[in-house]
Amino acid sequence: MGIQKPSHTLAKIHLKALHTNRFHILFALSFTVFINTLSFAQDRPGSGIPITPKPETAAQQADNDSIPDSEEVLIIDEKVLDSTITDSTKQKKGLLEGIVSYKAKDYTSFNQKDEKLYLYNEAEIIYQDMQINAGTIVIDYSKNEVYAGRIKDSLGEYTQRPIFKQGESIVEPDSIRFNLDSEKALIWNSRTEQNGGTIIAELTKKENDSVFFIRNGKFTTSKNLDDPEYYFLLRKAKIVPDKKVVTGLTNLFIYDVPTPIGMPFAYFPLTKKQTSGVIFPSFGEQNERGYFLQNGGYYFAISDYFDLATLGDYYTNGSYGLRLESKYNKRYNFSGNFGFRYENIINSERGFPDYSKNTIYNLRWSHVQDAKANPSSRFSASVNLGSSQYYQESVNQVNAASYLNNTLSSSVSYSKTFKGEPQVNTSVTATHSQNTQTQEINMTLPTFQGSVGRIYPFAPSDGTKKGIIKNINFQYNLRGENRIRTTDTLFFKKEMFDEAKIGLKHSIPLSTNFKVFKHFSVTAGSNFEENWTFKSFERSYDPLEEEVVITENNGFDAYRTYNFNTSVGTTIYGLFNFDKNNEGKSIQAIRHVMRPSVSYNINPSFDKYYDTYEVIDADGTTLDEVEYSRFQNTLYGAPNKTYRSSVGFDLSNNLEAKVRDRDTTQVEAKKIIILNNLNFSTSYNLAGDSLRWDPVRVTGGTQIFNNKMNINFGAILDPYALDNNNKKIDKFNVNNGGSLFRMTSANLTMGYSFSSDGKGDDTSDSSRNETLQSGGRDDDLFGRSQDFADDQFNAYDEDDDEEEEETPGKLYNFSIPWNVRLAYAVNYSNNARQNEISSHSLMFSGDLEIAPRWTIGASSGYDFKNQGFSYTQLRFQRDLLSWKMNFSWIPFSARTSWNFFIGIKSNILQDIKYEKRRQPDDRL
Repeated sequence: MGIQKPSHTLAKIHLKALHTNRFHILFALSFTVFINTLSFAQDRPGSGIPITPKPETAAQQADNDSIPDSEEVLIIDEKVLDSTITDSTKQKKGLLEGIVSYKAKDYTSFNQKDEKLYLYNEAEIIYQDMQINAGTIVIDYSKNEVYAGRIKDSLGEYTQRPIFKQGESIVEPDSIRFNLDSEKALIWNSRTEQNGGTIIAELTKKENDSVFFIRNGKFTTSKNLDDPEYYFLLRKAKIVPDKKVVTGLTNLFIYDVPTPIGMPFAYFPLTKKQTSGVIFPSFGEQNERGYFLQNGGYYFAISDYFDLATLGDYYTNGSYGLRLESKYNKRYNFSGNFGFRYENIINSERGFPDYSKNTIYNLRWSHVQDAKANPSSRFSASVNLGSSQYYQESVNQVNAASYLNNTLSSSVSYSKTFKGEPQVNTSVTATHSQNTQTQEINMTLPTFQGSVGRIYPFAPSDGTKKGIIKNINFQYNLRGENRIRTTDTLFFKKEMFDEAKIGLKHSIPLSTNFKVFKHFSVTAGSNFEENWTFKSFERSYDPLEEEVVITENNGFDAYRTYNFNTSVGTTIYGLFNFDKNNEGKSIQAIRHVMRPSVSYNINPSFDKYYDTYEVIDADGTTLDEVEYSRFQNTLYGAPNKTYRSSVGFDLSNNLEAKVRDRDTTQVEAKKIIILNNLNFSTSYNLAGDSLRWDPVRVTGGTQIFNNKMNINFGAILDPYALDNNNKKIDKFNVNNGGSLFRMTSANLTMGYSFSSDGKGDDTSDSSRNETLQSGGRDDDLFGRSQDFADDQFNAYDEDDDEEEEETPGKLYNFSIPWNVRLAYAVNYSNNARQNEISSHSLMFSGDLEIAPRWTIGASSGYDFKNQGFSYTQLRFQRDLLSWKMNFSWIPFSARTSWNFFIGIKSNILQDIKYEKRRQPDDRL
């Protein structure tokens, strides 16, 4: 609706009546009720064997009779002829059914009158599968009972708390009373660990090995059991170890302060096996789509090897999403995961000009085969395909770190090796590459590759191969492809296969190698190729339409090519010793390794595969004659037309320094890499008529700061000058009044990761894998996933809480933990005298622990050319011992939003959480 602003101005404020669809709001509320209704606890099914009552014998019936024992009647079966077979005397049960072992450090005393045995200080008693260790133990033989308790030390403090063990159950109370006959027990102030949680009970009654009843108990996952930061007060509860805890009225206490979070009854699962159950959603609000439920659904524990999680999102304006996530693993065979995500996104409301409706999807699959499963064959898959704008338009917070991804790629391959002489290798691969900016998709469905191992026809049956003849070898390679190029709108439609290109390439490389003058390695070879295609193209000119007519010929066609090559190379070592007299200089020596090589290549001209067509005007006059090949636009293109005879020059360098170690205890010097590589390459075309020299390509790289900073650089140096129209001419730049070389392009990239403790990035492996599988980086420079409710995306580790917490000093800021990651890139272009920086950016991310358990972090970047910040994410984390709190904020970009989360770390109570997600208000 439109409302006119009551003022003398003409400005109007338009208020959209958003999110008023009653059906969608009722549906969301119904979904919430459905979850709470069906979130009841289901016990694990039993063995399925029914328990049938045993038939009572005559003697048992007599025992159950109301007649006193003194008048007990014995019923004798008349079929029993010999009365000596059945003894009518009732056997008296022994005092104890097993041997009781006991010991104590100070003394062991037995009171014959009271029939009690006293054990004091480090007492221990073992009876059948029961063991009790305590400060003092009293065994009452008249009642067959055991009492265990604490003792006081010299300071009057109670020590040596009893430890009661029976089977796998362990209880640590203040005192315990145990009956050896019935195996029932009363336990005071006990502490019992149950699958990640701890139950602290004021009074516990042990009914049998599988059932405990407690009164005034506390259930918590806190590590500090003396003063837990939170607990659930269980006024009355029943415990079945390794299965469940069923309680009556219970509510949450935080530091002994009651909260209104409570239930009339509760169920806590304690099973060690994975079980199916409801995944509670997160709640929030978005301006464009209204209130929502996100990432809620059901988890199916299908088997020990395979599971499935079905998750869904729902917005009150009608938008919805669906996620299927599955993991599978079979030890020593294979492992992998599968995921499918679908979203139906509705923006604004129907009737408004900015209303839009769009569907996006994403399919991911990763499969890894164990190397031991089958050494001769291997299957692997890495699939990430879907809508080009999926990561840019997705409203699910799990995709926040993949917003800047601009490529999607997939590969599914199967390879098989056939042992023998020679060995045969085959592989079938399907690949997919998708540019999310241009929405262009390139696929191969499939690519077949086969090769026969190298064959040395003149090699001796034993001994080494020496000389030109003995080192002659050849092999056979086959490659076949079905290459498809399409767009996002035609993906997996019939039109997608219309422009498919199919072809096969056969190649037989022949080579040999030998040494000359002991220090020079020579390689020589030739390569023969035959290319097959099943479609060729004839060209002609239509003078009436004044255009080139391309005629498609379906059928087999082929062409053959060959070339020759040889190269000579050697290795030169240089050592510059700066500490000849062992004076202890910092830099002792520098080692320089050079590997120069000269190569010669001949590529013949195959102009026999070229034809011509004439360009004729309407009067029949020939205007031009155009040369073409019928193999143009085929899979492997047309053969080489221009004869080339060239000499190539390559030089690679490596620089290392030997320096004195700062650690005086080290005897040997430390090696430091100055330049990991510095390469120069160019070539000279002997058959060319002009511009014979190719540009000089320079590449290099090094690692500094203990290999924490990677530096890579490159440049292209052209020796030829440009004319006034910025076109290259056959004249050296130095003869045109310029320098020896003209730098046409250059690039520099640097990456640095460092921290206060030397560990670097603390991003969790699951969050990192989520970004990698989405086609992103192996770091958090583009942000982290914001699905804090899912433990797999959090960097928290429950085992970290078990480590000793360091007590910070008075000047805590002197040891503040931090980590930083940097990525710098700059590109220079001067191909046509533009002399400009084409791109210049710095990406950075880091985390800073401003106080114990308080961490702030950020992922952002700055574009120096466009002078603006790139995609930015700010993070705040608070480790609340047994709880965790996260706040993430994306202050600008199309994904502007913030996300707040607080919940329990433990997996068994991860559904106890509060999460708030919302976009900021739109700016006027």
